[in-house]
Amino acid sequence: MNEYTVIGFRVEQAGPLALLQDAGRFGVRRLGVTQGGPADLHAWSWANRLAGNAWGAAALEITFGGLTLVAERDLVLAVAGADLGASLDGQPLPIWQRFPCGKGQRLSFASPVNGLRAYLAVAGGFHANAVLGSVACVVREGLGGFDGRGSKLAQGDRLTVMPAAPAGGGLRQAPAEARIDYRVPAALSLLPGAQIGEFTGRSLFRAFNATWRVDDRADRMGVRLTGPKLEFRGDSLISEGIGLGAVQVPPDGQPIALLNDRQTIGGYPRLGALTPLAASRLAQCLPGQAIRLAPDTPERALAAYRRFRAVFGA
Repeated sequence: MNEYTVIGFRVEQAGPLALLQDAGRFGVRRLGVTQGGPADLHAWSWANRLAGNAWGAAALEITFGGLTLVAERDLVLAVAGADLGASLDGQPLPIWQRFPCGKGQRLSFASPVNGLRAYLAVAGGFHANAVLGSVACVVREGLGGFDGRGSKLAQGDRLTVMPAAPAGGGLRQAPAEARIDYRVPAALSLLPGAQIGEFTGRSLFRAFNATWRVDDRADRMGVRLTGPKLEFRGDSLISEGIGLGAVQVPPDGQPIALLNDRQTIGGYPRLGALTPLAASRLAQCLPGQAIRLAPDTPERALAAYRRFRAVFGA
């Protein structure tokens, strides 16, 4: 904490995984350090915009719920993303909108109703000391987060915020088209990669025509998909850099889509990579949910991503 920051919340009950995330840690993969950042870029961006924050402000990523925060001062907040049964002093709290929270009020997140990860932003932004240029929390690497050591929230922790004037104007709630129903089976855009031609023809047909299920082996590092076995006929590969959304296929033939806390290099063959918005959508899928893979072109994917960023002036 410094002279410009104040205590915003006290953690009364810690859920299984609540992490502070800014836009991510970039330019350090050569050191073996992954990017971190919000698993669902779409919901994180909307939470910050509704709170009146600039692109890149740190927000709290809440996975599965089970979290109760007590406000230490009057705050203006916004919640976007998953419906985790949020409530304010026991009253149901609509999401995808901005709302005031008075000193002493309790903000709680129960359990998943629709989606997996909710994002809580505070007007002015959460504050933490940057590590390697970012406060993005990566537990495995012990970097970032509210304490700089990659810690998830625990009971008794306090969250520091930047003081901000109460947000009076601007957008108070997200438009209907931005509010995703995470229960609907998702079609995830995938950019074919250099090794896609070395999968069998039957495997490629299955990859883009079968329904895949999200396995319970899923976290911020990656999501395993279960479905028909995919067969790779190419030679063994030398490990190479791994980008966000890379879809690796290990020897068991079940794809793994890699997310924000992925390793920096890998040697499994790849179908390609999910677009950033497709990776965000996958991050909201609960185990057992159905998804489809849809081939896309770099031109279409880039245009869609630019339109998305333009909404937030980024």
